[in-house]
Amino acid sequence: MKERVEVMISKQEIDKRLDEMAAQINADFQGEPVEVVCVLKGGVVTMVEVAKRLKMPVTMNFMDVSSYGDSTESSGHIKILRDLDVDITGKNVLLVEDIIDSGRTLGKLRKLLLQRAPKNFKICTLLDKPDRRVTEVPVEYIGFTIPDAFVVGYGLDYAQKYRNLDFVGELFFDED
Repeated sequence: MKERVEVMISKQEIDKRLDEMAAQINADFQGEPVEVVCVLKGGVVTMVEVAKRLKMPVTMNFMDVSSYGDSTESSGHIKILRDLDVDITGKNVLLVEDIIDSGRTLGKLRKLLLQRAPKNFKICTLLDKPDRRVTEVPVEYIGFTIPDAFVVGYGLDYAQKYRNLDFVGELFFDED
């Protein structure tokens, strides 16, 4: 099988949308400091690009979570592989994701972080795939709503490849 990537969302489209999202985030937080939390690994590119556009003081933190259960579906039970290294009590928190699919893991992560009593808690995602949603999660900032396709690039991977693409593309497998 040969892998082929076709552009779904161009770099220019992503840049324009990130500018718009950052403007909304800037307006919503009104210059107050924000702890930007990235869900590893896919969210790194989006987090960095959003953070560069923010006008308020920003600190960055990372979480790595694993959703376990059977091998084909996320159960929504999360195992924290890397937790935050700061207390978020009373802080403005912006959780950044690469893509929201079923919503199970994000729903559990949101609940966990809200129990830590942040002042404000908002979610930002580059991509939303509502056709696969099982658990509804409120997301304040959505870059693009996409169909149920296998996408790579801009942090998203297939077998750890393609994360470095500066666009979002649909991955296809062709016969040799």
